[in-house]
Amino acid sequence: MSALLESYAAGRWFRAADDGEPLLDAATGEEVARISSRGLDVAAMVRHAKDTGGPALRSLTFHERAGLLKALAKHLLERKEELYALSVRTGATARDTAVDVDGGIGTLFSYGSKGVRELPNDTVVLDGGLERLGKGGTFAGQHLYTSRPGVAVQINAFNFPVWGMLEKLGPAFLAGLPTIVKPASQTAYLTELAVRYIIESGILPEGTLQLLAGSARGLLDELTIQDSVAFTGSAHTAGILRRHPNVLDGGVALNVEADSLNCSILGPDVRPDDPEFDLFVKGVVTEMTVKAGQKCTAIRRVLVPTGLAGQVVDALADRLGKVGVGDPRNDAVRMGPLASLGQREEVRKAVEALLAGSEVAFGDPKGAALLDGDPERGAFMTPLVLRARPGAVEPHDVEPFGPVSTVIGYDGLDDAVALAARGRGSLVASLATHDPGVARSVVLGLAPWHGRVLVLDRDDAKESTGHGSPLPVLVHGGPGRAGGGEELGGVRGVLHHMQRTAVQASPDQLTAITGRWTTGAARTESQVHPFRKSLAELRIGDTIASAPRTVSLADIDHFSEFTGDTFYAHTDPEAAARNPLFGGIVAHGYLVVSLAAGLFVDPAPGPVLANFGVDSLRFLTPVKAGDSIAVTLTVKQITPRSNADYGEVRWDAVVTNQDGAPVATYDVLTLVAKTWDAS
Repeated sequence: MSALLESYAAGRWFRAADDGEPLLDAATGEEVARISSRGLDVAAMVRHAKDTGGPALRSLTFHERAGLLKALAKHLLERKEELYALSVRTGATARDTAVDVDGGIGTLFSYGSKGVRELPNDTVVLDGGLERLGKGGTFAGQHLYTSRPGVAVQINAFNFPVWGMLEKLGPAFLAGLPTIVKPASQTAYLTELAVRYIIESGILPEGTLQLLAGSARGLLDELTIQDSVAFTGSAHTAGILRRHPNVLDGGVALNVEADSLNCSILGPDVRPDDPEFDLFVKGVVTEMTVKAGQKCTAIRRVLVPTGLAGQVVDALADRLGKVGVGDPRNDAVRMGPLASLGQREEVRKAVEALLAGSEVAFGDPKGAALLDGDPERGAFMTPLVLRARPGAVEPHDVEPFGPVSTVIGYDGLDDAVALAARGRGSLVASLATHDPGVARSVVLGLAPWHGRVLVLDRDDAKESTGHGSPLPVLVHGGPGRAGGGEELGGVRGVLHHMQRTAVQASPDQLTAITGRWTTGAARTESQVHPFRKSLAELRIGDTIASAPRTVSLADIDHFSEFTGDTFYAHTDPEAAARNPLFGGIVAHGYLVVSLAAGLFVDPAPGPVLANFGVDSLRFLTPVKAGDSIAVTLTVKQITPRSNADYGEVRWDAVVTNQDGAPVATYDVLTLVAKTWDAS
């Protein structure tokens, strides 16, 4: 008897007292492991996450959390070969495993990078700008995101035992939420191995990741209002979760990614000798064969102009006929088995239902010609192309979670969009076209029904990541039948786990709460120029208020000649006088900004190392010859950079004229040394 998988719960590895249920090799039918969670204290897991993991994680800034994710990605990359070796027992080819293992590790790298580049080195995220709530400027509002004191439970499908865990872990970890992972039993042995590597590394704080191997009975009973569940799987199971009392009435947030009848559309402008035709066929074949079609994003419906349906079927058959099916241990095999014999039976039942309105155009629903493997012990199945009869309803209702696609003819773009919408909400759709008009019409028609739309043509094909690949920087999820949930999407996936709150207070209080200087808050002026202060010495609110400088006509003329910006408002008095906004010659906006820099910059070598940008620049009042300008520069935000001798300082800049009216407002971004020896 093979080894019993263990859960990692409340700081230790737990082994059930019984023998568990067998988990079989998808290709050979041999027992790989056994699984059971009998006797597991799920309440203790939830308490451990909230009492130990949550506080440890929330004490770290976003940058510190991001650094741990990056370190974890590097660690798993070093153990990739062991994960690959075990992944083959799930039925995965090397190509399939790359999607799962490398894709999961890549998602951690992406969130490690996003966390540093797009989130503050703080524990609070500001959402939007300041809202003035009073005329005097003493009362204002600011939206912000904070971490919830809960736990993120993930319940995953069998098809991606590594990626499914890591793509949910990354955003939740950045958001400050500890995670409990419940993998699907069929392939849980691969998830368990990955979790062992993570726990053994000691990279993540204790309590921030736990594993439940086996039944999750009772887990949702322990969750409360600050907790969330991210589920990937069947619509049937999602319905059970939605009806749980703690989801219905207890405030537990449920995010669902369920069944999805994704489609790919061949544009009406495409002819068989166009590059888009071949790209379309290749895309369908790829989605049918990667992971043996066991992907929530795989193409189930192939929508083509009715007149080209036969040629599309022939092209698909030609390519699929060259796909070797068998044991993925054989390097010549391009498509492995389904995850289990039970899964194959489910797909065969779905095919039988589809055949009520379709006919087999390629493949054998009952058998498989194998390069290698036992067709009785292994869950092998040939790729199947079905061709729908006119008016068939089954392709829009039945999802065969395997290597099966149905070709459906359409008549006109409106018909194509209507057929796509009959899937009642999908994760992804793709369109092969080189006609911009077709692209706009179809994408706008598809968008309300889909979470993601890929437009494929000869121009983007070389760089395209394909129809079925969710990317960490783009949202993954879909409306309606697809579950109505949303994951990933870069920082969106992090904020999804956090609580947004509107805070109303005085500018000084908002500055203290947010860690960012707020307009109207106190400023601190001293004899020491802020540019002479290191990052360690600077404080929020440190300010320099410059002396005024008169802008002359000679300044404007010189700037025009020197830069080549001879726009009439700066050079032609008569034309400028007719401009209803200016009524005469005005200074260039960038001249004003340049002169302002001259007013606040301290020129000597010091801790300010570089200016790396300007944000939110707005020109508010024209500056005419003879006007004077002054600038007030205030430290708005200080962000130390990890693993660097410097950090970022954001300065609030306000340029005013002789009447005190604002001329320009913007944020100046600088890099400042953490320490500086003036000697």
